[in-house]
Amino acid sequence: MEKKSDGIDAADRAILQMLQEDAFLTTKEIAARLNLTTTPVFERVKRLEREGYIERYTALLDRRKIGLPMLVFCDVSLKEHNREYLLRFEESVVGLPEVTECHHITGEYDYMLKVAVRDMDDYQRFIKEKLAALENIGRVQSHFVMTEVKNSTVLPVI
Repeated sequence: MEKKSDGIDAADRAILQMLQEDAFLTTKEIAARLNLTTTPVFERVKRLEREGYIERYTALLDRRKIGLPMLVFCDVSLKEHNREYLLRFEESVVGLPEVTECHHITGEYDYMLKVAVRDMDDYQRFIKEKLAALENIGRVQSHFVMTEVKNSTVLPVI
């Protein structure tokens, strides 16, 4: 199998794709799909884990079924932009359970947060008691999700 510059070959890519789609696949099932024996597949998976291609295995929950039907993208601008303020904001946001993603972005805003809450009252409490309580918050703009067209954690393995 030909290796690309990133050090993985077509079989590795196929393994990564399969595990993204179903992390419960056994080594035997993967080996059968790839027409390989289990030992090399097991060794490949362990190497992919060791080298950081596979960060972790996790369960993806249906947020609606656990009582968090409202999804909001929240743009945040900071007043000051020195390294210390950016790091403090990032450390604080990591501790907010409602925030499922935080991205440092370019453009008019500094960060984009993905926030899952029960309802508008819950979101208002989040903004007033948690986000606005963080130092150095400038502006916040909220985008409420009406329809989730696509939500996937599967990355294209090319």
